[in-house]
Amino acid sequence: MSDIMDTIKEQVESNTVLLYMKGNPNQPQCGFSARTVQALMECGKRFAYVDVLSNPEIRANLPAYANWPTFPQLWVKGELIGGCDIVTEMAASGELQKVIDEAVPADAE
Repeated sequence: MSDIMDTIKEQVESNTVLLYMKGNPNQPQCGFSARTVQALMECGKRFAYVDVLSNPEIRANLPAYANWPTFPQLWVKGELIGGCDIVTEMAASGELQKVIDEAVPADAE
């Protein structure tokens, strides 16, 4: 179990913007993942993702690591931002764009 926790920790720490989701950005496998991807794409920056459906160990252990029971999960600079509701609310208020822009400098696109 600690191996998968190490893997998750490494993923979270080595990707500035990371989305754990069901499916992939081009083919989300649930509505929540689809809405979260849409909000992230509107920010115009690249982000990494992990498909929890094809990584059952991550799917099983990430909720314990994150202390967050559901997917998708958006992580920015090693911190959990939240799931679909939080991300879409932040996108609507413009806060998501700010968080992403601060995390990903314009010259790093």
